[in-house]
This record gives sequence, structure tokens and C-alpha cells, in this order.
Amino acid sequence: MDTQRELLIEQRVANDAKSPLVAYLLAILLWGFGAHRMYLGRWASGLVMLALWGLGWLTAPILIGWPLVGLVCLWALIDLFLIPGMIQDDKDEIRRRLGSGLR
Repeated sequence: MDTQRELLIEQRVANDAKSPLVAYLLAILLWGFGAHRMYLGRWASGLVMLALWGLGWLTAPILIGWPLVGLVCLWALIDLFLIPGMIQDDKDEIRRRLGSGLR
């Protein structure tokens, strides 16, 4: 019975987990907007990224914003390596939620 429960949980995790392809497409195509972070459930950091990106570009003509734009670009580049871990955390959370709900 436990094996069947585990199989059902893993099937549900596979269906409910976020897509790596979508996360990478959002990260690459919408680079500094933080859309990939919001998609992966990290709303606060995604909104901070969006705010810094917008503020950076608004103040870039007076040269103040370029460090912010550079910071967000670096952050987005690092996120390309962090996305698999974020997706794994999402899967682990689904497993915890379903595991506690079935017992």
C-alpha cells in the first residue's frame, strides 16, 4: 500500500511541478524582468528584480542606473544555474504537502 501511495505522489509531483523549459525561456527571453522567479513561486525576489531593472533603465540616461542594470544582469545570469535547484525545491514542497495530506 505504501508503494502505491508513493507512486501516486510521484505521479502528482510530475504533473504539478514547474517546467524547466518554461523557466529557462522566461529567464532568457525576459532577462531582467524576474518573470522566471515569479513563475517558480519566488514572488518577492522576482518583484525586487523587476523593480531594480525598471529603476535602472529609468535612471540609465543620467548614468546612475547602469550599476543597477549590471547587477540585475549578473543576478539573471546566476539564476540560470540556480533554476534546477529552484525546481527541485518546488518538487520537494509538493511531496511534503502531499505526503502530509495523505497520512
